[in-house]
Amino acid sequence: MSKDLKEMYKTIMDDSFTPGMEIAFVDGDKRQTLFYEKVSWVIDGVNKGLRYGENPGQEAALYRLVNGNLALGDARTIAPGKYLVSDIELLQSGKHPGKTNLTDADNSLNILRYFTDTPCAVIVKHNNPCGAARAKSLEQAYHKAYMADRVAAFGGCIALNRAVDKVTAEAIADQYAEVVVAPDFEDGVIDILGRRKNLRVIRINAIERLQGFIGDRVVDFKSLMDGGLVAQWSFVPETLKKEGLILASTEYKGETFTVDREPTEQEYEDMLFGWLVESGITSNSVIYVKDNCTVGIGTGEQDRVGVAEIAVDKAYRKLADRYCFEENQISFADLTDPDKRADIESRVAEVKGGLIGSAMVSDAFFPFRDGIDVGLRQGVKAVIQPGGSLNDFQSIQACNENGATMVYTGQRSFKH
Repeated sequence: MSKDLKEMYKTIMDDSFTPGMEIAFVDGDKRQTLFYEKVSWVIDGVNKGLRYGENPGQEAALYRLVNGNLALGDARTIAPGKYLVSDIELLQSGKHPGKTNLTDADNSLNILRYFTDTPCAVIVKHNNPCGAARAKSLEQAYHKAYMADRVAAFGGCIALNRAVDKVTAEAIADQYAEVVVAPDFEDGVIDILGRRKNLRVIRINAIERLQGFIGDRVVDFKSLMDGGLVAQWSFVPETLKKEGLILASTEYKGETFTVDREPTEQEYEDMLFGWLVESGITSNSVIYVKDNCTVGIGTGEQDRVGVAEIAVDKAYRKLADRYCFEENQISFADLTDPDKRADIESRVAEVKGGLIGSAMVSDAFFPFRDGIDVGLRQGVKAVIQPGGSLNDFQSIQACNENGATMVYTGQRSFKH
């Protein structure tokens, strides 16, 4: 008998997780305990928790911290009651959220919290951003982020740092997304978004609430296959302003190597924007940013040269798709006219995938200059990286040879 595979995505599991959970940290007679309660929502008159875990068939539960304070060394956890993702307000759900919806929303807000001064949009898919942008209006920011990689944005989580207006809502409703997260929604917007019946619409109340999480830490748990746990403090970027960046300089065999020029204001903007977006990307990662918008994002690779090359390849392919979609309303993959394809490919090559004048962002140092050379060959003019390699002098030489600038953050930004 044949099996309807679509049914597994419709199956809602009644999870077996308990209503409460306690985690205790014990040092002799000293015990610090964190108390959690399971989260659920009333949907169509029924109390429901998470739809399922990462895959259908995996039970899952969401817990929020309700009591207890943990201090280990100089670090402290977020105080109980300071809720954000663990106490979301569902304005529209259709299908209620699953684990991947919640983690995508969490990582989108993890990035978005650093951008409050201008309208900003972050689109996350499978826990990695596929597009992020700042602009003068929310609709412009969303459009730039979406067109940075509209193919990957399909079925993603859209996070916005301003109340959603009707023009932005219309743009969102024309696409397929699974989650929209914003501080508020103007009158009539929910009706527009309601055209997508299974779109999860989540309000985070006030943007100040999100900004208040900058610099806060939580205990990050990783479960091992034998039931063991690795516990660490969550990552907090230390460099939030250009004053915290270090102009690239190093000593090698008694000689001092320093990058020839300081960044322009636009380069500082792009590098800082990219560095903070980087904090939400799986390592190894290299990304390219231009005019406050991601151009190419490389994630989760084993070598730094390879991920730099992948990000370049994506920049070329995504720009070709953008040109094709804007001009023909179809994807580049579906374009069969050989003359049109050749014309688009030629224009993309001319601007090197939009990478000319862009900033290159790396979550860890470049062990050799070959990684940076990948970007410089595409016209990159600014590089931001942690620094600290024995061969930093090679990277400085590479930048100077190409008229590029480079700064160090002094902090690695791995995310596994």
